Amino acid sequence: MNFKHFIGFESNKTGHLEKWVSALGGLFGILGIILVSQYFLGEQEAAWVVASMGATAVLVFAVPHGPLSQPWAVVGGHLISAVIGVACARWIPISVVAAAVAVAAAIGSMHYLRCIHPPGGATALTAVIGGENIQALGFHYVLTPILINAAVIVLIAMAFNYAFHWRRYPAALAARPADKPEVAETTPNNLSEDDLETALQEMKSTVDISREDLEEIYHLARENKLTELLKGFRN
Repeated sequence: MNFKHFIGFESNKTGHLEKWVSALGGLFGILGIILVSQYFLGEQEAAWVVASMGATAVLVFAVPHGPLSQPWAVVGGHLISAVIGVACARWIPISVVAAAVAVAAAIGSMHYLRCIHPPGGATALTAVIGGENIQALGFHYVLTPILINAAVIVLIAMAFNYAFHWRRYPAALAARPADKPEVAETTPNNLSEDDLETALQEMKSTVDISREDLEEIYHLARENKLTELLKGFRN
């Protein structure tokens, strides 16, 4: 194991166009969020909210097809985290404990609601430590600015990414093998790990999966296929 592998330094084969498009999308996304947040909170308190939405922008514009970037993850993750954060700020008198419980409860809730979105943790935390103006909003914080901000960035991501056929957002709009002409049954099925990694690189957009995860999926798929074949022989 070399040092790059140990620290998780992956080889990034994403083209320059994809990198610049991601950055430009982030610019438009955060510009919209800043305007909305400042309108409802003022400049100082808006900075706290924009911080969590900045992390959302990285996901929806840099990894638009990732499961953590999809609309339900973005809106649901921020929304449930905001509710939990406000509740903890109101009902737990010790701010340090309230902050820790808010983040922990947000993580657990996002798991159960299938809307895991890492920036949601910051949304929950902001409700507790974001200052008097944010705490004064109470549960209005959930709707304005959090729900509005989440909806704004999702809409911007949908409009912006639609201009690039390989980046359609949500991921359901992206072209998938099922949408393409069927491949002849004579196509070889003895794919190697390198074949899978090459295919992953040819997708153009960044995919949130490492070579190690890809190899594990490949081996598990082969093992499952072998198990099915053995069951067929036994029957």
